Amino acid sequence: MTAHPAVTSALIGPRTIEHLRSQLAAADTVLPADVLDAIVAPGTDLAAHEKNDATPALLDPSLRRR
Repeated sequence: MTAHPAVTSALIGPRTIEHLRSQLAAADTVLPADVLDAIVAPGTDLAAHEKNDATPALLDPSLRRR
């Protein structure tokens, strides 16, 4: 994942030292492009519903504070 030029870092969130060790063991794993394309095809938008990032209160005047 971090081999892609648009990716600057990878975030991991282990809760225990055992989780951290298991995640670090995968740090050197490199998936070939065809495998990555099979997981998520190029150009796929996984968060289309978050495009506008506007809260409902900003979109609907009846929900705004006065």
